[in-house]
Amino acid sequence: MDVGADEFEQSLPLLQELVLGADFVGLDIEFTGLRSNLSRPQQISLFDLPSEWYLKTRHSVQQFTICQIGLSVFSSIEGESNKYVAHSCNFFLFPTTFGILDSEFSFQASSVQFLNQYGFDYNKFLKNGIPYMNEEQEKKIKHNILTGNWRVRSSLDKDQIKVVIDEVTRWLDLAEEGDWMTLPGIAGFQAFEVQLVLRQALPDIWTVLRDQGIIVKKVSKQHRWYLENTSCDRESCWKEKILLSARGFSVFFQMLVKAQKPLVGHNMMMDLLHLHEKFFRPLPESYDQFKLNIHNLFPILIDTKNVTKDIWKELNFPRVSNLSEVYEVLNSDLNPTRNSGPVVIHASKCEKYVETKYPHEAAYDAFLCGSVLLKVAHLLLWRVHSAGPMPEPSFSLYLDVLAPYVNQVNLIRAGVPKINFSGPDCPSIRPPILLLRVRRWPGVSEQQVYREFQNVCKFDVRRLSRSQFLLLTNKFKDARSILKEYRGHPTLQVSLYRYWRHSPNINCLLQVCGVVTTWALLALLLGRPGP
Repeated sequence: MDVGADEFEQSLPLLQELVLGADFVGLDIEFTGLRSNLSRPQQISLFDLPSEWYLKTRHSVQQFTICQIGLSVFSSIEGESNKYVAHSCNFFLFPTTFGILDSEFSFQASSVQFLNQYGFDYNKFLKNGIPYMNEEQEKKIKHNILTGNWRVRSSLDKDQIKVVIDEVTRWLDLAEEGDWMTLPGIAGFQAFEVQLVLRQALPDIWTVLRDQGIIVKKVSKQHRWYLENTSCDRESCWKEKILLSARGFSVFFQMLVKAQKPLVGHNMMMDLLHLHEKFFRPLPESYDQFKLNIHNLFPILIDTKNVTKDIWKELNFPRVSNLSEVYEVLNSDLNPTRNSGPVVIHASKCEKYVETKYPHEAAYDAFLCGSVLLKVAHLLLWRVHSAGPMPEPSFSLYLDVLAPYVNQVNLIRAGVPKINFSGPDCPSIRPPILLLRVRRWPGVSEQQVYREFQNVCKFDVRRLSRSQFLLLTNKFKDARSILKEYRGHPTLQVSLYRYWRHSPNINCLLQVCGVVTTWALLALLLGRPGP
């Protein structure tokens, strides 16, 4: 089901009911871009500590925006064993533009091409996107609206408002008291904004919002005064409605937070960063504060990428490169619990995913996340009880076997493979750092070193000194291969990096200590009295 700005407010009661009754919620987000083209020192690297990775990625999250959020709400069906119904929704979003609020964001050509390849509807994003704002933006706009200190936000809106006022003014010249006209095609919080402008500009009209548009009625000044002071549709009520409409998807985000349901994604780190930035608060500079905020918002996070990595190794499943392939393997005969696992059906109005695949459509990928979670959890439960009878499956039992993976979110290209949102991060389990010594290659750069090895395997490269570089890969076999092949190389010599032996800081400290010790000995010898 696709939801844009026109349908969103009417959908909120149903969405709230679904989330409150859910076992868990699958999530996927599409963006206008992923990573800024930063200079090499600012690019993410296997050398990065989680805090360094976070600070580098924070800039990209602030630069790009969300164009589509997919949610798939999974609920167990009462009275039916291990059967779930999934309500899947696509939400097209566009930043709120109202008063002083006018966001800037970038497009990345590769991201646009990628989404276009999979049929993304940019018209729905740009023309009918649901507005949203974070708490900091909400405070500013709420103060401006409630104090009356607001203004039409752009020259385009001013032109549109002028056209509307001119149209209503021409009609007023010919209208009799009690006559009315309709302004069609104005919806959402913009309809409230237009009404406020009209009422401020024209003292002998009254406006009402209806399904067909804004109804403008010619009234006497006495009747206008009466309506302003007695109508439930008076200006003070409107201002609250404007704020509600301008908040848009952020209203539903708060419902999701209050529901405290497990949130499930696949490689969901970027999703969490954008959720924080766009709907909660601007990303803090402190990495630890970010972790704490996310854990308070969503106490139970499950990243299916992190869960499936372990299962794949144990069951020797074929290599996969994306979520769709994971789902296909778990639905195949390779899965020993395929015929005994949970059954998932699509809710009415969400049945387009029954027969047709829509990869990289956010709601479809959110559905895949939830389905993969259930199938993997069933595999884990089956493994735990392989020696005896298996209990009747339930989502609470699934959560028990998933406990080691809860709040462990996969991290791409960093010094650790995952982030722990409910405690200290796990130590690195990456292959050891390698030391490259370069001979007879003056002025060699990190990029040249990278190109030298890229045909064999991919390493992240960091300069240590003029002729020494650190190499790091996330595959142990690549580290072993390079150590073997380049051990006796005449120009490029590779060995294991030992911090206490090779670090320039340690070497400098040892040299200083040596000098100090030498001077101390000399002072001792020279200062000793003769016989």
